[in-house]
Amino acid sequence: MNDKTIIQTIDLAKVYGMGDATVTALDGVSLEIKAGEFVAIMGPSGSGKSTLMHILGCLSRPTAGQYILDGQDISDMSKKELALVRNRKLGFIFQAYNLLPRTTALRNVMMPMLYDRERKLNDEEGEEKALKMLELVGLGDRVHHQPQELSGGQQQRVAIARALINDPVLIIADEPTGNLDSHSGREILNLLRSLHQQGVTIVMVTHDSMTAEYTQRVIHLADGKIDKIKHNGHKAFTQEVSKR
Repeated sequence: MNDKTIIQTIDLAKVYGMGDATVTALDGVSLEIKAGEFVAIMGPSGSGKSTLMHILGCLSRPTAGQYILDGQDISDMSKKELALVRNRKLGFIFQAYNLLPRTTALRNVMMPMLYDRERKLNDEEGEEKALKMLELVGLGDRVHHQPQELSGGQQQRVAIARALINDPVLIIADEPTGNLDSHSGREILNLLRSLHQQGVTIVMVTHDSMTAEYTQRVIHLADGKIDKIKHNGHKAFTQEVSKR
């Protein structure tokens, strides 16, 4: 981790509805996440964690407050501008994988590059990079397999490779182990932690306290506000590695 701030929110608020039907999903959330951090966001249903994830992921805008991503204030950007920021700066990992069916792992990983207007790699270079990403997540021998030919854990690894392909400043993982059995879930969490050890900045939304233990820091939300912050540190990682 270094001192560069990737995420900064200042008094972030999100209100839905009008008049008597208003619902305050976020109420003055201020936080910072540094480059290289692995942070979990937790909270019960209705706590605001999904709303916060959507704003951090440039999928929606706050009603009030500021969101500064990688030094750029994006609070008031248009939907079109937010889409450009999403593709250039963010990588997403979803609970349901969101892979294209009847499309190989290699082509699924390459998809974000197709939407990059400032694409710097030609097709051959892009394919080579996608191969490297699949090898990074342990799927170098599955590049031509389609999603239905892969296990759930393997599909999530493809999704992680896809999230990394455009060299994002931030990975957002939304319940990344929610559809997996416990063994596959641990493998994915260990992979995310390995990526974090290599300097990748990760924000993971989860409802599971055991999953959150894999991160450095856990931000607990309640009623749209930060309720508490728990620091895990690297102790758990050191202990697990020493047992291998």
